[in-house]
Amino acid sequence: MNNKTQFYIIGAVLAIAIIGLYVLYFTNGTNSKESSNSISFDKNDSTVVLPIAYVQLDSLLNNYNFSKDINEQLIRKEESARATLNQKERQFNAAAQTFQKNAQNNAFLTQERMQQEQQRLAQMEQDYQKAAADLSQDYALEQQRLNIQLNDTIKFYLKEYNKDKNYHMIFTNVVSDILYADKKYDITNSVIEYLNKQYGPLKSAFDEKKK
Repeated sequence: MNNKTQFYIIGAVLAIAIIGLYVLYFTNGTNSKESSNSISFDKNDSTVVLPIAYVQLDSLLNNYNFSKDINEQLIRKEESARATLNQKERQFNAAAQTFQKNAQNNAFLTQERMQQEQQRLAQMEQDYQKAAADLSQDYALEQQRLNIQLNDTIKFYLKEYNKDKNYHMIFTNVVSDILYADKKYDITNSVIEYLNKQYGPLKSAFDEKKK
């Protein structure tokens, strides 16, 4: 198909940077007087742990079951869109080949009939381009909706998670550009375990809709 619109879809929510888990601030559950006091510690005391932590974003997205389910849903949507466009492309190619064959064999009874067929092919190509644009926009909107839902869910459960952890701040290693952090501040596995406990096992059932 000449000059047909290419349909680009971002494949997986694992590459989603949109969800941006920005720096989350939490109070530590102590009284306001204690919270207002400055933190002091002995720099030679390796046991000191500040009330901060960070989460590795890539690990979180790769291992949080909700994120996996969203990824699966988006992949299926992409595959469906590609199948639709492939079908339209095959139909156009078949019609174009028939037109070319008829034109070479002088099969059109009149010039008007030939022009009508050319117009039909042009309309088929326009339909393909419109379908590609519509499906691409639909995919982007669905991706955005799911990203917001994922982001809100993580923020909500991090607040619940922090009720007995008492961190003052929780960062991500990506958005906050942490250049160095001691592993003792890495709570990624603990957060993933907590989130999956709240969400449950993989749905593998975006197939549940079929029930």
